[in-house]
Amino acid sequence: MEKYVLREYYELCDGGVCQDFLTENEKRMVREQKAVFLSGVFQRANALNGNKRKYPREVLEREVENYKKLCRERRALGELDHPEDSVVNLKNVSHLVIDIWFEGDVVMGKLQVLDTPSGEILKSLVRSQVTIGVSSRGLGSVREEMGNSIVEEDFQLICFDIVQEPSTVNAFMKVVAENKNPSIFNKADKLNRMLNDILR
Repeated sequence: MEKYVLREYYELCDGGVCQDFLTENEKRMVREQKAVFLSGVFQRANALNGNKRKYPREVLEREVENYKKLCRERRALGELDHPEDSVVNLKNVSHLVIDIWFEGDVVMGKLQVLDTPSGEILKSLVRSQVTIGVSSRGLGSVREEMGNSIVEEDFQLICFDIVQEPSTVNAFMKVVAENKNPSIFNKADKLNRMLNDILR
């Protein structure tokens, strides 16, 4: 089965400061270093999105679990805008996803905006109160089912990018605080995926 780059967009939460997801250290970073953190809906399981694709819960659970490892290792980088390929280009990186979790069938996440050229553009958009969203990028195949595309078991989540147009309802980011089949996974990542599958 042929794999494609699957990109999904979710709007980030709009208006105001959302629920306090910050640790004490992150609050200090906001005060002392003028760090910017964003949070919101990153993905939805078992729901048809704007691209007419549905991600089964078990596929997303597996990929979120694998992605948590990248978050812990501070390797969960994303870009400003959605490139066509499956590689995260460091020259375009704008943010680092620092936490990801499920709330029911909704995948929530928190990210830190970086002091990179693209990160500075993102900070400027946030400070100008531009509504922005988050979009998943991954490799996988789909099957057609009653006019909709169902993401298959071979899906591999690559990253979450910052974009303007969402494919998922209410996938907008909210300010938490502010002052064709190449693989990007190394052997350790693949081994971690296999172990997670075995333990399930």
